[in-house]
Amino acid sequence: MLFIGNSLTQVNDVPGQVRAMAKAAGLGWDVQAELLGGASLEDHWNRGAVQALIGSGHWDAVVLQQGPSSLSDSRTNLREWTAQFDGLVRAAGGRSALYMVWPELSRSAWFDRVRDSYALAARDVSGWFLPAGEAWRAAWRGDPSLALYGGDGFHPTAAGSYAAALTIVAGLSGRSPLGLPAPPTVDPATAERLQQAAQAALEQYGDYGPRDVP
Repeated sequence: MLFIGNSLTQVNDVPGQVRAMAKAAGLGWDVQAELLGGASLEDHWNRGAVQALIGSGHWDAVVLQQGPSSLSDSRTNLREWTAQFDGLVRAAGGRSALYMVWPELSRSAWFDRVRDSYALAARDVSGWFLPAGEAWRAAWRGDPSLALYGGDGFHPTAAGSYAAALTIVAGLSGRSPLGLPAPPTVDPATAERLQQAAQAALEQYGDYGPRDVP
């Protein structure tokens, strides 16, 4: 598995958490990442490093992530560059996966827009849709006090990243997230709630198909 993304993946080492969960589940995944703070998929493409990396040809899944992409122009950008990347991913024998993130805390009303942007991009390329942002919302429905946003109101806490990693592992493997190991920075009670939330998000949005609207 290859992650291509920015600091929303890099903070709390989401790829490392995915690697640890996969090992615990006996999946034996090789997990690597190409991450750059603040980068969009277009930025990664223009830097020129990812093309050869994807073309190495041994990735089963390439997980694509950029910012919230909730505005019309940024949604168009996400879909355009997902399709561009997917051509390389398919040529290398893999499949694209869209890792839905979340809006800034100050724009929390935009969760639906973020979800739909990533779901549309996934649908465009017949890829996986990984609704990590919806796992956050499912967790808050059970406990609104859970701290998933970090101090800057955008980057995740350890718990927020754990929820994302759970969603990614379960979404790509088809296995339940229940019982997957948590880092020591996430207490057992919170870990259990987030596992349940990731499962709920995947059950609700596993085959989600939003309307194709601006």
